[in-house]
Amino acid sequence: MKFSQSVTYAVHALLRLANGAGGTPVACGKLATDGKMPERFLLQILRDLSKQGILQSTRGGGGGFVLERSLREISLLDIIEAVEGPVVSSLPLKNNFPDDTGQRLHAFLSHITDEMRSQLDAVKLSDLSPQSDLGSVRTADSIIH
Repeated sequence: MKFSQSVTYAVHALLRLANGAGGTPVACGKLATDGKMPERFLLQILRDLSKQGILQSTRGGGGGFVLERSLREISLLDIIEAVEGPVVSSLPLKNNFPDDTGQRLHAFLSHITDEMRSQLDAVKLSDLSPQSDLGSVRTADSIIH
């Protein structure tokens, strides 16, 4: 699986917010500068995260972004879908497979997608944070199994 640059920036910014200001809004410009991310691109990502209830946005002087939910409540699936839209399986409309082959392939892809969604939902931002608010680090193996 490959993450887009948007998802990578989103995770990076969320972890910076979690490990930073302690509930004080952080301006997009500061997040961009500190994380070496392009500000205009990051601003759109932060807006998408706000629309999905992952961040809270405050306007004006002293405004910025804060986490709306705890790290334990934010999954990789939440982040991916906030930034890129729903994770779904699909085949092109004109796939040239015989009906039964196309239907079987679609069924397999749907099952794989459901499994992937479940795995992504199991990985919480707290699992990725160097200062985990869980008090202990879970390994990828313990998350998957």
